[in-house]
Amino acid sequence: MRWSQLFIPTLRENPAEAEVISHQLLLRAGYVRQLSAGLYNYLFLAQRSLLKITQIVREEMDRIGGQEMLLAALHPVELWQESGRYQVMGDNMFRLKDRWQRDLCLGMTHEEVMTSIARGELRSYKQLPQIWYQIQNKFRDEARPKSGLLRTRQFTMKDSYTFDIDAAGLDIGYQKHYDAYCKIFDRCGLEYIVVEAHSGAMGGSQSHEFMVASDAGEDFVVICKCGYSANLEKAVAKATAPRLPDPEGDLTPEEFPTPGRKTIADLSEFTGLPETSQMKSLVMVADGEPVLALLRGDHQLSETKFGSAVTAAEIRAAHPEEIRQWFGADAGSLGPVGVKNMPILIDEALRGRRNLIAGANRDGHHLRHVTPGEDFKGEFHDLRQVAAGDACMTCGEPVELKKSIEIGHIFKLGYKYSDSMGLRVLNAAGEEIPVIMGSYGIGIERILCAAVEQSHDNDGMALGPTIAPFTVVVTPVNRADEEQRTAAEQIYGQCLALGMDTLYDDRDERPGVKFKDADLIGVPFRITVGKKLAQGMVELVERRGKKTSDVAVGEVAEAVKSRL
Repeated sequence: MRWSQLFIPTLRENPAEAEVISHQLLLRAGYVRQLSAGLYNYLFLAQRSLLKITQIVREEMDRIGGQEMLLAALHPVELWQESGRYQVMGDNMFRLKDRWQRDLCLGMTHEEVMTSIARGELRSYKQLPQIWYQIQNKFRDEARPKSGLLRTRQFTMKDSYTFDIDAAGLDIGYQKHYDAYCKIFDRCGLEYIVVEAHSGAMGGSQSHEFMVASDAGEDFVVICKCGYSANLEKAVAKATAPRLPDPEGDLTPEEFPTPGRKTIADLSEFTGLPETSQMKSLVMVADGEPVLALLRGDHQLSETKFGSAVTAAEIRAAHPEEIRQWFGADAGSLGPVGVKNMPILIDEALRGRRNLIAGANRDGHHLRHVTPGEDFKGEFHDLRQVAAGDACMTCGEPVELKKSIEIGHIFKLGYKYSDSMGLRVLNAAGEEIPVIMGSYGIGIERILCAAVEQSHDNDGMALGPTIAPFTVVVTPVNRADEEQRTAAEQIYGQCLALGMDTLYDDRDERPGVKFKDADLIGVPFRITVGKKLAQGMVELVERRGKKTSDVAVGEVAEAVKSRL
């Protein structure tokens, strides 16, 4: 293709609204333009890259026996009500009515639709296993769309679903997807890690996330050099030791005034004791019922772990008026002593601790010398988020936290959807049994964003040849020079004949402008036809690392092909 005939609206400066690198460069390179908050139009270059990514995904899915389908994006709400997820999705789901006032929603994912197809068609174990997948738009009513294509309201997903007769079959399907995902991300040129994850609203017994380390990410992964890795929702580690030993002795809780001190930091400054010597009291509501969660003062609650501990479908923080009603005090003065009207969950980091500070359930007052298990009763659970420097449960070494972008997620759904929606088949004995399922997602745009975040420099993107919109750009330095123009046309034709996606920069622009644009849009190789043509040579530049070499005119196309 000839650059002069293409729509590639590059920008010299970073748009003010773009904060992360991928958003800046995708806008500057003319890949995308924003339509509205969380809504983007993909222009020519973005579409070429996304189609290449999609084709890689499709090839690897087909290789494991996947059968591609195209499903409705507009769903009757009855399907989501059957699975129990209609309320769980809350405001994140786009909901609407048709002209007859029937309730509909836009699909965030397609477990319900796939299950409805399966229950209408699958009758016998002889029809299993099945792997069905689709690559299409999904919709999520994000409250705060941000980071360009990383958090949008309309996005492209590859979702696949496995249907098996038993857990052994699910294990096989799950491993097939795990291996296929590794091949997909390898082919896309990404450096990634695979971590244990929580299934969340998807349900199920086991899941893994495929993550790319990046400051643009919104997720944190916990990593140890021994090989342990998990996302922050799932990770476990041994808490660092308290900064100060607990006071010794069998001491009795003693109230003392703490006027105006409502935060852990305020209380630490007032008492002169570290945050590790305090208990943090958080009032949560699980399926409508209050629960008091206790953590060490310097720790943060993991709502995912809390939700697992109380086995609740819906959890939230209590409202101020609810706290006042249940405790007779406001947040900032709450504690577990004397609480009888709700369950108390205690984080494992408080096990064995003695004589700590906690709220007195009286505004402006706290208690010292509070001991879990003696001055109040509760159940111990792992409730906290792991922090950097905690000890790995496997090897004991300090763990790291890395900000990351999630590019894929695989789930063992188990019987969640087959039970709730009536997906059953006959086994070999003629008995009707539920089908066991798995679900496996990949964010197509997230692959492109992650590649940009991972591979860029001050001049622009440095995409890999498998996903770049073009593999090579042929650039004559002086368009008015007939010899240069003729040689460039010849090289352009040779590259096309070798099956490479080739861009011919035939614009009447200064060489510097051409070079800057080629670097900005991320073409992996540039062939520059200039003064060295008099010696029968052209310059071959590799975008990553800016490595240059002189190659004979008749050999340069083959030289690029060999480096792929």
